[in-house]
Amino acid sequence: MAQVVVVGSYNQDHAWRVDRFPQAGETRRGGNFTTGPGGKGFNQAVACARQGARTAFIAACGDDALGAGARALAAREGIEGRWQVTAAHATGTAMILIDAAAQNQIVVALGANEQLDPAFVRAQVAMFADAKVVLAQGENNLDAVAAALELGELHRLTRILNPAPVHPRLDAVLLRHVDILTPNETEFALLLEHIAHERVDPGRLAERTDTDLHALARKLGVATVVVTLGARGAFVSHGVNRRGDDADFYRVAPERAQPVDTTGAGDCFSGSLAAALVFFHNAPFLRAVAHANRAAALSTETAGAAAAMPTFEAVRRRFGV
Repeated sequence: MAQVVVVGSYNQDHAWRVDRFPQAGETRRGGNFTTGPGGKGFNQAVACARQGARTAFIAACGDDALGAGARALAAREGIEGRWQVTAAHATGTAMILIDAAAQNQIVVALGANEQLDPAFVRAQVAMFADAKVVLAQGENNLDAVAAALELGELHRLTRILNPAPVHPRLDAVLLRHVDILTPNETEFALLLEHIAHERVDPGRLAERTDTDLHALARKLGVATVVVTLGARGAFVSHGVNRRGDDADFYRVAPERAQPVDTTGAGDCFSGSLAAALVFFHNAPFLRAVAHANRAAALSTETAGAAAAMPTFEAVRRRFGV
C-alpha cells in the first residue's frame, strides 16, 4: 500500500563531462560518458523510496529495451510501478552536459512520457485511496498531471507539483489544485512571467529580501511555494495555512557538500520532501524541508541522477537526522 504516488516521467540519461559548455557552433572534446536511469518522475520516485516511504510510480514507456530496463529497475528499488507501455512512442531520453563546476545543461526527448493517458492515471484510483501524498512534474502531458491532482484532491492527499520543465500551457487554473509548488529559481521566474505577468531575474532572486520573495510567491496562488536556490538553500512561502510553521515565510540555509554532479538535486529535494511529509507528518513543515534540503545536498556528491539518490540512513549518518 503506497504512501506516496508519483505520477511522472522516465528518461534514459546520456551524460558527458566537459571542461566548459560549448558555444553556438562549437565542437568540443567530451570527457567521461555515462548512461543510466533518469527522468524527473523516476528520480523523485527513487528518492522517495530510498527515504523509506512506500512509493508507487505511474508512468509511460516505450515497448523497447529502455522501457523494459526501467520497469525492472523500479521493481529492484521496491517501487510499485504502473506502466503504460506503448509501441508507438519510444521511451524518453535525455542529453546531459556537466561542466567542471558540476553545473549542467539538459535536453530531453520526452517520447512516451507525453502520451501518458489521463484515463490510465485514473484507472489507478485504488493507489490514491490509501496514499498520503501525490507528486507530479512537468515532463508529462498536462492532462495526465491534472488527472493526478484531481485524484489527489478527491482522496485528500497533499498535492505537490514540481513544475519542471515549465509547460507552456500551465496556468493559474491548474495551480489552484496544487498544495505545494517546488520550482527552482529559473522555473519560479518563468511562472511569475507566465502566471503573474511579472519579470524577474532568476540569477538575482536569492539576493532579494525575504519579504520581496514572499510577495512574489503569493502571486502564484499556491498555498505553499518552496523555491529551491541550489547552493544557497531554499525559500518557503506560506499562504493562510502555515503547515505548523511559526512564520509565513523563511529561508533554509544550504548544507555543506562537495558537489560533483548537480543533475538530480532538485528531483531529490522534491522526492525527499514527499517522503518527509509522510514520516514527519506531526512536525512543522520546516522539518520536512530541512530533511529534503539535506538529502539534495548529499545527492550532489555522487554522479548520475536516479543512482545518486541517497538513502535515509545515509542522510542520517551525514547530518544526524
